[in-house]
Amino acid sequence: MTVSEQRRSLLLMLLGGLLTALTLVLPQIGFLQWFTMIPMLLGVYRLLEDRGVSLRKAYGYGFLTVYAYYLVIYHWFFQLYPLDFAGLDNAASVGVVLAGWLGLSLLQAIPGGLVFLLYRLLAGRGIYERAPMLRPFVFAALWTVFEWSSTLGWTGVPWGRLALGQVECLPILQNVSLLGSYFVSFMILLVNGLLACILLSRKRALLCGITAGACVFSMLLFGGIRMALPEDGETVSVAVIQGNIDSHEKWDSSTGERIREVHARLTRQAAAEGAEIVVWAETAIPYALNQSDSYTRYVSDLARECGVTLLVGAIYRDEGGEYNAIYQVDPDGSIRESFYAKRHLVPFGEYVPMRGVITALLPFLANISMLEDDLTPGTDSNLFSVNGTEVGGLVCFDSIYEVLALDAARDGAKLIALGTNDSWFRDSAAVYMHMAQARLRAVENGLPVARAANTGVSALITAKGELVELLPPLEEGYLAGSLTPGGGGTLYTAVGNLFVYLCLAFYLLLLLLSFLWERNGKRLDAQDQP
Repeated sequence: MTVSEQRRSLLLMLLGGLLTALTLVLPQIGFLQWFTMIPMLLGVYRLLEDRGVSLRKAYGYGFLTVYAYYLVIYHWFFQLYPLDFAGLDNAASVGVVLAGWLGLSLLQAIPGGLVFLLYRLLAGRGIYERAPMLRPFVFAALWTVFEWSSTLGWTGVPWGRLALGQVECLPILQNVSLLGSYFVSFMILLVNGLLACILLSRKRALLCGITAGACVFSMLLFGGIRMALPEDGETVSVAVIQGNIDSHEKWDSSTGERIREVHARLTRQAAAEGAEIVVWAETAIPYALNQSDSYTRYVSDLARECGVTLLVGAIYRDEGGEYNAIYQVDPDGSIRESFYAKRHLVPFGEYVPMRGVITALLPFLANISMLEDDLTPGTDSNLFSVNGTEVGGLVCFDSIYEVLALDAARDGAKLIALGTNDSWFRDSAAVYMHMAQARLRAVENGLPVARAANTGVSALITAKGELVELLPPLEEGYLAGSLTPGGGGTLYTAVGNLFVYLCLAFYLLLLLLSFLWERNGKRLDAQDQP
């Protein structure tokens, strides 16, 4: 392959990545995802199956493709400017925004490039050449493992998983209840890969077309059947409060009275509509509630007056540290000792990873957090019990990591109460992308979600991912409605991320068989020598 041919293939890969990223930003066009990765796969087949392309080049081409993909997905970083609420001037704000946009995309592209390197490693071996139908299965399996790897460690942020582009196609979305969101991502890649194979060679066009069509048809069929099944059981009246007090005001001590007035008024209105459970946003009370007599009296009196259970976002402080927590305040005004603590903290927002190194090399990043000390992460699901209904808690960043909702479901949760801030995102695409994660969590485990966002988007989400109601960003208000608690979980609740491990095992098995095939071939060649 000539240099110009390599460049054309790279452009195809970049085009596929950019087009697919747009479907995550705008899930209304998510149906295009079943075609947008065809250019990427065409480039991969042409470029990475050329023996003249080294592993180093394969990684580099993949790195650039994934980097471009995430640069589009993380475009909303520019909406964070200015960061004056964090005490940064305009110049420092520009630096932080660019560091976040370029740096977070870089952290995803570094492991993302390995998908292409590992594909090239297998593509050059004998068994692969004798079974070209393996192409789309291999790449889909590797990308699936990459998406899962984005949940590991503080650098991993699973904001760009392909299944998020399907939240507006409810029949397809139902398939995450089978083997998780990674299964849907795998199927999207598989269909794109099969269609790309048709364009490359007419020899197996019929088989590839039938296989791709069967994949989509089976997913639509399962989704349609699941959507048609009625939700059984008694409903629970739930409300979410959106105080619309942004980050510029929230941490200002002079805003305390307004916080109380807004949340009390909206809670009273929700209770008047019959709400039994009222969920407040993340740190709706931006203080340590357990160490503030005035705020303790405030929430206790309000719950007693309205006769509701409040799930209140606030700080919890004890000798073990500070926690971003959800408290349960019962209708009799008592505050439960047990609380839910956010388990996946935001790097540079709630804690500084590798603080010593970051402070020495990038001090402006270490100073972004508005908190004087690092918060302490929670360690378990700590369910709430409300009138016999077990409620799992999630706080903000928790909702993008599927294993946290999975833990709650396995511990017996029937409903998820999700409090988030999101005021940092204002009215950018990020608030909707973040909310889409909650819809995945709902369908994965068959649990409805009550999502209270400080400035939006707040929503009531059914166990099938349907939006009962939605409150747009930057509006003050509340949502009240009925949700049917989940029961029994789903197949995904039972098996978890087994599908990811099967994808990894599939690739490793092919690699081992290819190695044995080649070694056996060399032995036979040596025996044939005179």
